[in-house]
Amino acid sequence: MSTTQEFDIEGMTCASCAARIQKRVNRLPGVTATVNLATHSAAVELEPGTAPDDVINVISDLGYSASPAADLLAPSDPSEKPAAGDHSNHGGAVDDLRRRLFVAIPLAAIVAVIGMVPLLHSQTWLLWLSVALATPVVWWSGWPIHASAVKGLRHGSVGMDTLVSLGSSVAYFWSLVQIIIGDTEVYAEVAAVVITFILLGRWLEARATQATSGALEALSHLQVNEVTIIADDGTESVRPTSQLRVGQKFLVRPGERIATDGAVVDGHSDVDASLVTGESLPVDVDSGSEVIGGSINGTGRLVVAATSVGANTVLARIATLIKEAQQTRAPVERLVDRIASVFVPIVLVLALLTLAGWLIAGESADFAIGAAVAVLVIACPCALGLATPTALVAGTGRGAELGVLLRGPQVLEAAQSIDTVVLDKTGTVTTGQMTVDQVVGGSPEQRLQIAALESASEHPIGKAIAGELAGGAALPPVVDFAALAGVGAQAQVHGQTVHVGKVESTEGFPPELATAVDQAIQDGLTPVLAAISDEPVAVMVVGDHPKPSSAAAIARLKELGLTPVLLSGDRASTADAIASQVGIDQVLADVRPEGKVSEIQALQHEGHHVAMVGDGINDAAALATANLGIAMGSGTDAAREAADLTIVRDDLESVADAIALARRTWRTIKQNLFWAFGYNVAAIPLAMSGRLSPMIAGGAMALSSVLVVSNSLRLRRYKP
Repeated sequence: MSTTQEFDIEGMTCASCAARIQKRVNRLPGVTATVNLATHSAAVELEPGTAPDDVINVISDLGYSASPAADLLAPSDPSEKPAAGDHSNHGGAVDDLRRRLFVAIPLAAIVAVIGMVPLLHSQTWLLWLSVALATPVVWWSGWPIHASAVKGLRHGSVGMDTLVSLGSSVAYFWSLVQIIIGDTEVYAEVAAVVITFILLGRWLEARATQATSGALEALSHLQVNEVTIIADDGTESVRPTSQLRVGQKFLVRPGERIATDGAVVDGHSDVDASLVTGESLPVDVDSGSEVIGGSINGTGRLVVAATSVGANTVLARIATLIKEAQQTRAPVERLVDRIASVFVPIVLVLALLTLAGWLIAGESADFAIGAAVAVLVIACPCALGLATPTALVAGTGRGAELGVLLRGPQVLEAAQSIDTVVLDKTGTVTTGQMTVDQVVGGSPEQRLQIAALESASEHPIGKAIAGELAGGAALPPVVDFAALAGVGAQAQVHGQTVHVGKVESTEGFPPELATAVDQAIQDGLTPVLAAISDEPVAVMVVGDHPKPSSAAAIARLKELGLTPVLLSGDRASTADAIASQVGIDQVLADVRPEGKVSEIQALQHEGHHVAMVGDGINDAAALATANLGIAMGSGTDAAREAADLTIVRDDLESVADAIALARRTWRTIKQNLFWAFGYNVAAIPLAMSGRLSPMIAGGAMALSSVLVVSNSLRLRRYKP
């Protein structure tokens, strides 16, 4: 039986790297690999008899390093729980690129000024200075690019790194030769600027992908490291959760997280499972009720029998879904890499043909070499290198002003094809806060009695009711308060028994109260009954309502040609009521965390390209599965880190802004790439004809870069 092993890979810099590794690893007998550039990892299916070391060795032979990925959700004991940041190599990559940019940016700026001002070319010492300053930029800051290019050439492949390394190296060495022979035509700025802007793009991408493992880290925070296990003789002992076995009983005190999935065998309480299930209301539990690991116990003491441990728990399954979604997402093949894979060999051949052709035609060696160098300089990928990072910088900068955080080119590409937007209900479309909509019945004195009872409760509904009914007035004392699991709460107030809880039946209710209950249920709200001395006296209607901007946001999504779908773990009546208020026609209700992924996949299998908008841990796997994951910034870390795009403001209208801006930014990148490549196609024949000196070629290349940058800067003026 085959097994799947995950590996972390260091050293990948572009889609060509990922493709190269995947191709070579898949040549191993009994091995099927999927390499993910975004997460710098590989999921490898190994047949029996195939050792993980064989995979590591192949990857090492290619010049990269690999190691088995750590399991964040399975620390053996508290002291071994991985520290934040220890599980990913992205942090080191970001720091390394930042250091290289810190050196490259100021030096390249000086070199560019010297190179672009012709009056300065008469000063030989300035030309020497420009080459000297370009040296650390090209050979230290740009060393990872050169190293990657060499790796590719060793294994018979070319990509963006090959193009950048070739262009910058030729420009640098030609400049050095020109100064030595006393010529003033130098192109040190070409080499320095190309390297700097490519590094800038790499830094933006590395910083964006640094948090890809953050979703699993956020899930790990819900893990309980220690649990109080109850032996058969009733003795209690605190042990690592990893030692807990199915069938064993464990204690959950008020306010603690439940260690693992189980069934309550003693006690009653209310359990907040919203982070795991997305349910907006705490769930009342007592003997026989099922509870989910990672949920927070309310005010009661529970004894739970473990029904699932380790990889079989709901929390672990959610983590597995996130990992599978990230691993099976195909690596984004950069447009520039696709162009470069064909463009680089063609440029090399054309440069050699230019050199040989002019020599055969009887021209001098200086003329032939100059024409060949002009071909390489004019083909130098400065504009190609600028096309993506400048548009990305402008787009992300404008997005930040609009409360939208874009995470790189792959996000922009995904935004083009989506036709369906699935929106989580609680906290995304709605406020996520319970409020009292209506109070029917009850005299002022009775309402104060009810408020007094609820003020002693920790239940969110109780707090909402107490705040609404008290109105700042002094509350009477409460005696013999008791939380009744699955029923509500009860106490003595002014010598009378006051009970508040859910409505089982309206039989015997005053008509006014019965009507209020029926209307609340019809509206998808929650009716809460208050009885004093066993007589129904009041009904409080509570609910979680749409955000003020939700209806307008849904209308804007429809204007963008998108179909909104409401996805919720709540009952159908509640979800339908919210959907009708905001203008959503399609509703998926009563959906558990695993079911959310299935619903996304079902839409994808129908041919839809799906964007998922959510804010909870229960949404994380679905966000990772969708073609485009959009997290609300007010949500959990797991949701934000699993998503491709984050909305900073707690405003659903920003989702429409985000999609529109992503589409505009991607369109700008394609325009830039079209111009940059078209410029090369038009200019290379001129260089081959000998009509362009290297100096003019360098100027033309600079003009192309200016046009690309100017086009990108138009994004700064984008208005939703």
